[in-house]
Amino acid sequence: MADSSLKQIQEKLSRKMTSMQINGRIVDLSRQVAQHAPKPDGNHTVVFFNASTRLVGVSQNAAFSLLAAWSLRLQGVRVVHFVCDEGMGRCVLGTDRDNVETLPPCKACRGQSHQLFANSDVDWFGYQPDPQIEALVEGKSLWELQQIQYQGIDLGAVVLPSVRWILRRYTLFDDEPTRFLYRQYILSAWNVGRQFAFLLDRVKPQAVVVFNGQFFPEAVAKQVATSRHIRVITHEVGTLPFTGFFTEGEATAYPIHIPTDFELSPTQNARLDDYLAQRFKGNFSMAGIQFWPEMHGLDQDFLQKASQFRQIVSVFTNVIFDTSQAHANVAFEHMFAWLDQVLALIRSNPDTYFVIRAHPDEGRAGKESRESVALWVEANQVKEFPNVLFVDTSEFISSYELIQRSKFVMVYNSTIGLEAMLMGAPVLCAGKARFTQLPTVFMAKTPGDFRRQAAQMLDEDAIDVPAMFRKNARRFMYYQLFRTSLPFGDFLEPGPHPGFVQMRNFAWTDLLIDHSPTLKVIYDGIINGKEFLLEDKE
Repeated sequence: MADSSLKQIQEKLSRKMTSMQINGRIVDLSRQVAQHAPKPDGNHTVVFFNASTRLVGVSQNAAFSLLAAWSLRLQGVRVVHFVCDEGMGRCVLGTDRDNVETLPPCKACRGQSHQLFANSDVDWFGYQPDPQIEALVEGKSLWELQQIQYQGIDLGAVVLPSVRWILRRYTLFDDEPTRFLYRQYILSAWNVGRQFAFLLDRVKPQAVVVFNGQFFPEAVAKQVATSRHIRVITHEVGTLPFTGFFTEGEATAYPIHIPTDFELSPTQNARLDDYLAQRFKGNFSMAGIQFWPEMHGLDQDFLQKASQFRQIVSVFTNVIFDTSQAHANVAFEHMFAWLDQVLALIRSNPDTYFVIRAHPDEGRAGKESRESVALWVEANQVKEFPNVLFVDTSEFISSYELIQRSKFVMVYNSTIGLEAMLMGAPVLCAGKARFTQLPTVFMAKTPGDFRRQAAQMLDEDAIDVPAMFRKNARRFMYYQLFRTSLPFGDFLEPGPHPGFVQMRNFAWTDLLIDHSPTLKVIYDGIINGKEFLLEDKE
């Protein structure tokens, strides 16, 4: 017992020392930036706000905004950070989903903020109760809370994605814990919005930069800025490791403008093929998370079972509470409404072997879904159908081998739909996805349209796929990888915990826009309104 206690103490001290070293590097860099930044000329002011990227430690998005802010300051731009100082009764990352009344870890978060924003212009906001909004939310049902609007802000709608995300479910229960959380988020959102408005009216920025714009603190700030006709830039992690995506649109929707005359050159095609060769082996990560620790081919049991059917159709699902789902739900109310339609196809097509694959992020430690595809499978007794194989999150069989053996692939809005198209497989997409900005796949416009297209694709001996689908898929993937994903690898390296980063050993001069193509793009995008696109190497 004593050895175990000693080990815990040693690990805690080690983590603290590591954190001090990481933060010490940040404070040192911020000091150098403050020393060398010219006095703001008064022509440009930008406000940064990202309350939902971290509590302690440094996430990728926290680092992206910090590096961008430092670089802008070195160009003579006034940067103001809007930073929480116990300004929310409950925040997204500080919510205990098992006990929503637990207070967030404000002390630790505030301490980290003092390190991150040392030597910076900071507007700290605390919590100021508003009896009117408190009375408005009291005693309301869950549905009534979702409808609340107050002084021009759709507070009920603003906090809904955050409630779903933190509770790890799309379908919410009208019980007291959920109502309590919803009330707290509305009160907190109103406080953030009101104080953000005070800041905007005081400093009159030309632009606001926020984390993805879906979580309620940044979402309400975005609404407030937009109502004042101030440009809002949102950012998210990019597709490649240590890359960020910045846009004046919705970062989680990943809007990309690809010129109609853009064609891949032989060099660009080779560059894309090199990436895809690694991707199809499972050698990739997103936001610092390696989804596939290993990947297995299809075994003989699968091949023998599949040989008993006329054809194979692979079905790839999404994480129901993910913030991307707000954009996806166009033809269907939500992903499970689509899966109910898939189940009807399973029943009516016993000669087809349907392989339903759960998204690996549903089972990620600390992010486990509480309204999962596995639960849907169990509730609908899907495994009882002889023509279904369900592949859960912990099963690491190759999705790409599944695609190769499938007559066609069905997806909701998963990126694997784009990859399947790149592999030459017909794809039927039921939700709005990043890649459906261009004609890349067969796209269902309504539930009836989905049923019609699926029935046709199941019945046809061969599916005629327009040549432009694969061409557009390659164009979109190239732009997503090599034009819009802005690399921060010169400044960042993996931190001590998955998903967290630390600063590399670089000089303050490396943050000058003449020395960094990434920071030049960000400067031109924020200050000059240009697209956030890297110049192509060709």
